[in-house]
Amino acid sequence: MSKVVIAGDASGTGTFTISAPNGNTDRTLVLPDEAGTVLTTAGVPASAMPAGSVLQVVQAVSTLSFSTSSTTYTATGHTASITPSSATSKVLVVYGGNWCIQAANTQVDVTARSNQGATNLGLGTFYSATASGFTCTTLGFTFLDSPATTSSLTYTIHAKEAGLSGTVNTGTEVKTLTLMEIAA
Repeated sequence: MSKVVIAGDASGTGTFTISAPNGNTDRTLVLPDEAGTVLTTAGVPASAMPAGSVLQVVQAVSTLSFSTSSTTYTATGHTASITPSSATSKVLVVYGGNWCIQAANTQVDVTARSNQGATNLGLGTFYSATASGFTCTTLGFTFLDSPATTSSLTYTIHAKEAGLSGTVNTGTEVKTLTLMEIAA
């Protein structure tokens, strides 16, 4: 016959009470034949989630306008921050926004960078050889970052003019930057 043992924690000072609900039906609670954590109404702790689970989602919506003719990446002011719950977690970076170019042979490159370094994370690009006035399109990209930290991370959208000449810009249309912590 198997036994059920309730073991207290020697360093704890609280009292835990097991109580039955006010009911008229007999119930049987069958314990699983494996080690683990019993789920409660408090939810599943992030450490117990299987690999690939989404642990948290942060989204920053921006209507800031931005314009540049610089051929080096420039911060657009669109940022989002997330603090991973585990150093092994990944961060899925998803960006989408409307961008315009204002001259022929102009290209806009849009990327994200984290406060951990100047590495480009993902790339959205749009080129027009025949632009007359404004030519616009929706740019987006997705990138899975491996930051290896539990410190706060801030991701910033950067853009540059990567063609021969011209100006690239985004108006006040809605642009979204979504960060998802993914369990590893």
